Amino acid sequence: MHHFTYRDSVLHAEDVAIPMIADAVGTPFYCYSTATLERHYRVFAEAFADLSPLICFAIKANSNQAVLATLARLGAGMDVVSEGELRRALAAGVPGDRIIFAGVGKTRDEMAFALDARIKCFNVESAAELEALADVAQAKGQTAHVAIRVNPDVDPRTHAKISTGQAETKFGVPFAEALGVYARARTLDGIVADGVHMHIGSQITDLAPFERAFQRMAELVDLLRTEGTDIRHVDLGGGLGVPYRGANDIPPHPDEYARVVRETLGDRNLEIAFEPGRMIAANAGILVTRVVRVKSPAGTGDARESAAANDNPTTGKHFAIVDAAMNDLIRPTLYEAHHDIWPVTKPGTQSAGHTAEPTYDVVGPVCETGDYLALGRRLPEVKEGDALAVMTTGAYGAVQSGTYNTRLLVPEVLVSGSAYAVVRPRQSYDDLIGLDRMAPWLSSEAPVASMSP
Repeated sequence: MHHFTYRDSVLHAEDVAIPMIADAVGTPFYCYSTATLERHYRVFAEAFADLSPLICFAIKANSNQAVLATLARLGAGMDVVSEGELRRALAAGVPGDRIIFAGVGKTRDEMAFALDARIKCFNVESAAELEALADVAQAKGQTAHVAIRVNPDVDPRTHAKISTGQAETKFGVPFAEALGVYARARTLDGIVADGVHMHIGSQITDLAPFERAFQRMAELVDLLRTEGTDIRHVDLGGGLGVPYRGANDIPPHPDEYARVVRETLGDRNLEIAFEPGRMIAANAGILVTRVVRVKSPAGTGDARESAAANDNPTTGKHFAIVDAAMNDLIRPTLYEAHHDIWPVTKPGTQSAGHTAEPTYDVVGPVCETGDYLALGRRLPEVKEGDALAVMTTGAYGAVQSGTYNTRLLVPEVLVSGSAYAVVRPRQSYDDLIGLDRMAPWLSSEAPVASMSP
């Protein structure tokens, strides 16, 4: 469920009309709903209320400070994968003892910074990382609490690029090697290995892979305790899917997910930690874009008149060219991801009497064939100036955006009830180009070298 709805044929974010925001800040922009963020966090937390888990929002899903502060006020911890994300969590008011540092490539400088921040736990991904962390902790006279990330070799049945729990991926310690890594950890000064971590992937819509992975974690906890490792917490990662295709794409409810956790791990006197990101943020955000122009097949007239021709590929395609591009939302290009697209103003108001739904490729202005937001999508007729909302973009949208083709990073807007605020302003060209520095020999004062004949 989210809080983006139509009122009198106009799309609203909570109580704010999207066209009003578009007129004020321009397009494209991301818009987040506070009510949706809060609802998703609470639904997840309530599903596990009897276990009192530590719920660490995965900052990699959405790192906007206003989003982090919204969740922090609800009691969320943070899952970070870089020093930058750790600094964001601290700046949002999250105490160090509610922060978990994950990721396969932590540098020694990042380890030192995290130790000084007194974070709760490092999720260690390899024996080599464990040795490096021990060196850093010893040099600082501190102790690092550690959970070894164990790869359970379970197929999460998701997209290959977001599958992390199988043996061939770069993530974690193979299950068969885990006991040896924990045995080494028990010998290292500066290390207290009192946790176990796993994360098998993202956008998982079937509970069976979770159940198999959790069973393996329960088995490992029992073995480690038998060998003398005092395991006190287990971090089960994130990965629960979201409905990218609306009512036709409903993943398991957190209540069902919680039942699996209780049945596999609930009787072991463990603190449970989770790292949800997409599940909390995805449906809380939309990307609003405006049609720059419509490009229709030659000789077919406008899109409305030629809607029937879309079923015949020989007649060509209709392109809705919009002002958002792959640099603003790369998920369709990178993951072949589907995002529903809604007209900001329903056709009854936008183009009275026109009911045909032509098929469009919704594409951006970037010089790449892969620059698209949707392919072969039936939409109400669109025309230049119409606004569209790309749904379910609150996770892995703005955080993966870039400035390819010297395109500016777009604004992010947070809505709460009838109020809205720009929580990341639109970048200016001076800001963007000003990031570059001229080499000394190219400055206007430097002499120009002569060319020999």
